[in-house]
Amino acid sequence: MRQFNLSKAFTLMESGPVVLVTTHDGTKDNIMTISWTMVMDFTPVFAITTGEWNHSFAALRKSRECVIAVPTVDLLDKVVGIGTCSGSDIDKFSRFALTPLQARLVKAPLIQECIANIECKVIDIIKKHNIVVLQGVAAYVDTARKEQRMIHAVGDGTFIVDGRKLDRKKMMASKLPPGV
Repeated sequence: MRQFNLSKAFTLMESGPVVLVTTHDGTKDNIMTISWTMVMDFTPVFAITTGEWNHSFAALRKSRECVIAVPTVDLLDKVVGIGTCSGSDIDKFSRFALTPLQARLVKAPLIQECIANIECKVIDIIKKHNIVVLQGVAAYVDTARKEQRMIHAVGDGTFIVDGRKLDRKKMMASKLPPGV
């Protein structure tokens, strides 16, 4: 093995799915791109990392709710565009031709073009690390959507696309909760 630049070590682990997080600040909707996500356990508890630098963070902190929308590879340029501009200046739904759908339990909208949407409530904000812990309260998936491959950020401007699924459910059965 050869030594790797420690300042780039995050690129070895960051490849979780890129998501779009929608918020509503009381007057308008916004979308932010997040590549730092974590599933907390086998319940619908998730964590994202964001902070003051992100325009949506104030709405997230104030409303204590959001939607995690899961885009697919056909939306990559929109996902990157959303992450490189500010909702303080523009309406990202309009600019990137995305369709907001009314959620059932939160004010933040779902995104019709995404393969999945999870309505969430903020249950904790860990200030020291800008970690927002979310409880999923409703989830939706578009099984009829032709493109289903998710995208994963490496952290250096490059992305990985889902490929072939490998099934090891039988091997892992003793570790999985019933119904998974």
